[in-house]
Amino acid sequence: MAQRAFEFALSQRPEGVAVDRASVDLLSPVPRPESIREFMVFEQHVINCTRRFGMPRWAASLDRAVEKIIGRKATLAYRMARPWYERPVYYKGNRMNVIGDGARVTIPRYTKAFDWELEFGIFLCKQGRDIPREKARDFIGGYTIFNDFSARDIQKREMGGRLGPAKGKDFDGGNAIGPVLVTPDEIPDPYNLSMRARVNGEEVSYGHTNGMRWTFEELIAYVSQDETLYPGEFFGSGTGTVPESGANRCCCGLEMGRFLKAGDTVELEVDRIGKLTNHVVGRS
Repeated sequence: MAQRAFEFALSQRPEGVAVDRASVDLLSPVPRPESIREFMVFEQHVINCTRRFGMPRWAASLDRAVEKIIGRKATLAYRMARPWYERPVYYKGNRMNVIGDGARVTIPRYTKAFDWELEFGIFLCKQGRDIPREKARDFIGGYTIFNDFSARDIQKREMGGRLGPAKGKDFDGGNAIGPVLVTPDEIPDPYNLSMRARVNGEEVSYGHTNGMRWTFEELIAYVSQDETLYPGEFFGSGTGTVPESGANRCCCGLEMGRFLKAGDTVELEVDRIGKLTNHVVGRS
């Protein structure tokens, strides 16, 4: 229906149909998701964050050296993250705090470590329960880009209490989703997409969806155990990385010790989906 309307507008050009892009604000493709589930599916991100949050700096450096010499399974980070290897973990975000492409996000007054996250995600299109993994792709309505803005210093303190994140993630504009929703027929292999983040035009991080330890199909199968899922629910991938470590293989500021400030423009790009751009502002 959308395609027919678009073709009619281009061919017939009725008055008032074409609107200048600069004159409108784009919402998220689904402005109020039925729910937001945010996962961590990229192994390298889990290892990087375990070292950042759970170890002194000297211990993290030593752990990286152990990985280079002996392998990941011999590291402390791997042992600390063992529950993650057993099942896909997630938290639920605030579905009322969603913004779209081009929107401004205000740095919360309580944080000094405001961060971006290079992610993509899916919206569900069907209702189902106890969905087998081999049928789960039928429940994916489309793919989009997700920037899960984070107050990292607050997140670290909250999760030290064995719960959270809470105010580390929950603030107005904290969930940027867009710019569009791309249907699965346009993305034959969602696990072969490059991901990039730019701050003020500078590429600061790179990821690839082949670094996903858990697939969206596995997430759907896991969450739907004894639980009904509904159209319009959103699953975020968590921060995208690639399997190899290194500064240019980090996909959020936490992993490289670089955070956002007022005046920054953050652009996330994922192959076959497009670019999601947001502008960071300070509280006046």
